[in-house]
Amino acid sequence: MQVTRLFAAMSLALAGVAASGAALAQSYVKIDGSSTVFPVTEAVAEDFQKAKKGAVRVTVGISGTGGGFKKFCRGETDISNASRPISEKEMADCKAAGVEYLEMPVAFDALTVVVNPKNDFVKQLSVAELKTMWEPSAQGKVMNWNQVNPAFPDRPLKLFGAGADSGTFDYFTEAVTGKSKSSRGDFTASEDDNVLVQGVSRDVNALGFFGFAYYEENRGKLKAVPIVNDKGVAVAPSMENVINGTYNPLARPIFIYVNTKAAQRPEVKEFVEYYMKNGDRLAREVKYVPLPKKAYEYNLDVLAKMRKGTKFGGHNKVGLTIDELMKLEAK
Repeated sequence: MQVTRLFAAMSLALAGVAASGAALAQSYVKIDGSSTVFPVTEAVAEDFQKAKKGAVRVTVGISGTGGGFKKFCRGETDISNASRPISEKEMADCKAAGVEYLEMPVAFDALTVVVNPKNDFVKQLSVAELKTMWEPSAQGKVMNWNQVNPAFPDRPLKLFGAGADSGTFDYFTEAVTGKSKSSRGDFTASEDDNVLVQGVSRDVNALGFFGFAYYEENRGKLKAVPIVNDKGVAVAPSMENVINGTYNPLARPIFIYVNTKAAQRPEVKEFVEYYMKNGDRLAREVKYVPLPKKAYEYNLDVLAKMRKGTKFGGHNKVGLTIDELMKLEAK
């Protein structure tokens, strides 16, 4: 699905350039950041460009949430995709550079732990077992599956995970080890989730984590692992389980951040409006959980009234449910 979209987006971009290079230079929306948010924003970008008949060019890059915020706070991008809220340091960097922003949750994601489909012994995992695998003290020591759980076989444990610039890495480590970025370093890391998909799909002893959309797109190559929640129940990642709040603590909101100065340009303002008016449909299309309609209406109000800043104070809120997010947004 995403490969098809990518070629379509490239074709639109090339056609637009051929039509009017000068016009496109004036009507340009530049987006970068999270690979998790990429499928939603890229779907919006494709549809928006079709609606504008090539009059506006939208580019969507992937450099991870952290990498995206670095560019955003230097004023290099109009919009930043983020799979976690902006951090205190990023807030300070933006302030120092005079970059103000609008914060908009756009969907919910089920951060998904996956194993190879030929793995016949992992039926579920607890947060404690994930911590045993991923905590810093596991580096060079927890190298086999039976060290995680004696019931597991004595096979090598091969780990694949998001890179250090990824918001998914930040969220996963905080939810699992208790501290953001606190992780062993001896694993295969990438900001490109497709690299992680390939790694796990090719190694029978592998385990990895990334956003739900990448699992959904590669169901035939991967097996999702049910995670034991705060009630002691093993719950599989799904749209339904995110909505009912039972998939925790790995369900989380995903965001876009809009540069307020850029938002005054008609093409950026129109793109954000299009995003919020079509976010429900396109989030579903790429297998994420859309927010309630009032959330997108609230975001439109944020844009109209230029309500700057963040409601998260520079910190993740691990285990936040959709209902809790909506209460936070209402404040």
